Amino acid sequence: MPIIKPISSLRTRTREIATICHEQDEPVYLTTNGVGDLVVMSIEHYERLKAQVDLFEKLGVAQAQSAAGAKGVTHKEMLTTLRHPGDAG
Repeated sequence: MPIIKPISSLRTRTREIATICHEQDEPVYLTTNGVGDLVVMSIEHYERLKAQVDLFEKLGVAQAQSAAGAKGVTHKEMLTTLRHPGDAG
């Protein structure tokens, strides 16, 4: 369930909001006049979210390439490349 607080909480209860973000590892939604305005989250939560977005973007590119008939490498070829990077080519 989302954690929702009025934006005035930033001024009066900053430490409480930070604690929620860290201990519950959830973002806090801030409202202005009852309408969603901002989201506050820990840096760790943000970095995980950003990493997921980056991964989904890369998967989307790979999926599009595959659908277009692009040829990939086999698992064995990739392991060889990773074990002997100087030999690739």
